[in-house]
Formats: sequence, C-alpha cells, structure tokens
Amino acid sequence: MKILVIEDELQLLNNIKVSLEKEKFLVETATDYNAAIDKVFIYDYDCILLDIMLPNGNGLNILAELKKTKKSDNVIIISAKNSLDDKLKGLELGADDYLTKPFHLAELNARVKAVLRRKELNGKDIIEISNLRLDLKERILMIENRKVTLNRKEFDILNYFMLNKNRLVTKSGLAEHVWGDNSDNSDNFDFVYYQIKNLRKKLVTADAEIEIESIYGIGYKLVDL
Repeated sequence: MKILVIEDELQLLNNIKVSLEKEKFLVETATDYNAAIDKVFIYDYDCILLDIMLPNGNGLNILAELKKTKKSDNVIIISAKNSLDDKLKGLELGADDYLTKPFHLAELNARVKAVLRRKELNGKDIIEISNLRLDLKERILMIENRKVTLNRKEFDILNYFMLNKNRLVTKSGLAEHVWGDNSDNSDNFDFVYYQIKNLRKKLVTADAEIEIESIYGIGYKLVDL
C-alpha cells in the first residue's frame, strides 16, 4: 500500500512517515503545493494525507483537482485549522476524513487503515466480522440473523470499530470521528463512555462474538472473543 503525505511541517512529516513505515506502508512525501501537484497526478496512491495550508498554494485546491479525476475519496485532510467551513468544504470535495492537529499518530494510523478497509469493500455496503453483519446503507446490525436495534451514535461507533478491528482507537479520535465539532466543546469524554457502555450491553445481550476492550487511559479496541 502506497501513501502520499503532503505536509510542510518537517518534524511532523518525518514522524508520520516513520510511524506509517512501521506499519509496513510505502510512504512518499511532498512539502509544498507544487511538489504535491506533480506527484498526485503522476502516481496513484492508496491514501493521501493532505495539509490545507501549504507553501505556494492551498490543499483544498489540490483536493478540487483530485475530485475532477475521481481520486478524492482516499484523502484524509490533516490541518491545524479547526474550522467547520474547512471541514465541510473538504468533505464536499470528496475527502474521506478530516483530522485536526495536534493528533496522536496511533489515531492517524487508525484513520488511514479505515480508509484502506473501506476501499477494500469496493463499494459494498456490508461489513461482516465474526457473527456480526453491519448493513451500512440500511443502517442495520444483524447478529446471528437477529436484528439488534442501535441508536445513530451506537451504529457509527460500531461501524468505526469494525473498520479498525484489532487496532487502537483513541477516545479523542473516536469523539471527533462520530461527534465532529461537537466534541471540541467538551473537557472530557464521558459522552463517549456512555454510548460505548450501552453498545457493549447490546452486544453481550445479542451474544456477539466480539467485544470492545478498554485500553486504560487511551481508548478502545474491538477484538474477537
């Protein structure tokens, strides 16, 4: 899997590169708008990490060009600009996800792997793990051919965990992914805990062959029983 990191902060760029290479990804880099443009239209990448503010240009312009060639659905925007307008614009242009700096490298890795797993689904609307079957289009969870009723947040949380099975998901990353900008207004993540607590109860009651493990002080991990 080949990943392009477009980032002008050299220390952050190096940290991301080292982290992704530890996960056995092939990583290429670009530190300004012109270098990025040259690479994205010459080579194909499985995932692109794109900063918005770049020397010589704006990352959203790169994303707009990618959308024209139908290559924008494997892009994760990474930016210090915690602006709702930027997020909406990026998603409208086809970006797959948006991660606000500063972030944990473990969370970035989880986002990248989620994008790659969605790509592997090849447009399918079903995720199956153990005895769970998650219908993304109809937003239905089936366990042993029995429907399990989830609220909207529980479904989104489970979807994210299933895309990141056996991988660490941080509390902050999960909150940002599911709650978006609303998570920025909270000093703690109790709202995440309560949704996961209820989701766990439903999974146990339905005899799900997976569980959501707590990783003390960091986050959670979805694993087989």
